[in-house]
Amino acid sequence: MATQQKPEKVKKRLLLLCGLLTMFATGCAANNQNDKKEKQKKTTTMKTIHLTKADFLKKVVDYESNPKEWKYLGDKPALIDFYASWCGPCKALAPVLEELAAEYGDQIYIYKIDTEQEQELAAVFGIRSIPTLLFVPMEGKPQMAQGAMPKAALKEIIDNSLLNKK
Repeated sequence: MATQQKPEKVKKRLLLLCGLLTMFATGCAANNQNDKKEKQKKTTTMKTIHLTKADFLKKVVDYESNPKEWKYLGDKPALIDFYASWCGPCKALAPVLEELAAEYGDQIYIYKIDTEQEQELAAVFGIRSIPTLLFVPMEGKPQMAQGAMPKAALKEIIDNSLLNKK
């Protein structure tokens, strides 16, 4: 009889051990998934923001009410991308701007204006070539740059001109 109990005890212990290992593995997998979601949240919390003319007048500058003076309405610096959906360099720049929006988080706004849909805005700012980037500091005049720029150059301008991290 003692020999029959031994295999049953071993079997019960193995089942218990398997159950514990399964619970442990499931818990680790769940924690790993939570860690991944947490990291993803941190890196993708901010995205580029598409603006219409109405949005622009409320968030950037109301050039209709005050056509002679630049008075930025935002609460943090901004980078504004004037683009078109058919533009190759604009398409190449888009993911870089998304990365920058995620990296800088709530330090700056990165706006996008479709020049095909917002032709009046493009005309007001004299946009003749795309992409055109408008760098808007909290104080002072905005600066404009034309053409797709590498990420490193964009970061340098953001850090030095918009965030004053010289």
